[in-house]
Amino acid sequence: MVRCWKHSENRLEEAQCTQSHFPHKAFWVSLSASLLLVVITLGLTGYLGMNVFLQSLQIVRIAAPDQTGALINQSAVVDQQNDLVTFSVTSPANQTSTVLFDIKHQGLICYKPVEQDSCLLRKMEPSDYDNVHSLLHESTHKSHFQLSGNETQRHTEFLGVLAANQVDVSTLEEPLQALCRDRSVHWTKRAKPGKQRLVYFCIDICFPSNICVSVCFYYLPE
Repeated sequence: MVRCWKHSENRLEEAQCTQSHFPHKAFWVSLSASLLLVVITLGLTGYLGMNVFLQSLQIVRIAAPDQTGALINQSAVVDQQNDLVTFSVTSPANQTSTVLFDIKHQGLICYKPVEQDSCLLRKMEPSDYDNVHSLLHESTHKSHFQLSGNETQRHTEFLGVLAANQVDVSTLEEPLQALCRDRSVHWTKRAKPGKQRLVYFCIDICFPSNICVSVCFYYLPE
């Protein structure tokens, strides 16, 4: 409260004034408290959102010996929220290729070999869904799988590259766009290579269901 003075018969008398600073102080205190509450809320929301995001992503390592007895060096990032599994497969020459299983968007598999300047697509088949689901479901309890060589089922798949049917990267969903940016993209189809056709690279992938697949690619005649 502010004191005011008035003249009355040659003397000053103290009088009460109605002017007060308290309403202004209350306004600024209230505004500061509101801003602080907003900052805390945004921070808490971001923290919880980041925790949910991190919990949906899990790195899983799967170890299994190859045909020569050496361990296959691979890991998988499992995104249960978006039904995505991204494999990183390292060759004996210490080169890492990427294989993306995208169940959510049309059920596609995208191969990104490190030694090539292209990405290769194919549609998922029932066996692919079974293998990926085993990883999506079992990885919630384990982050490392050691497969037994005696119990592991192994087979080889040959995929022919349809080089003439190039895919526009912009028509693909975001996970595939991000993976294959600045690369050409081609469809593949399952086929048996003839003796005159040369297989130019293979990728070995193992799943927790004790299944290892060697996927080999070659160009189909145009």
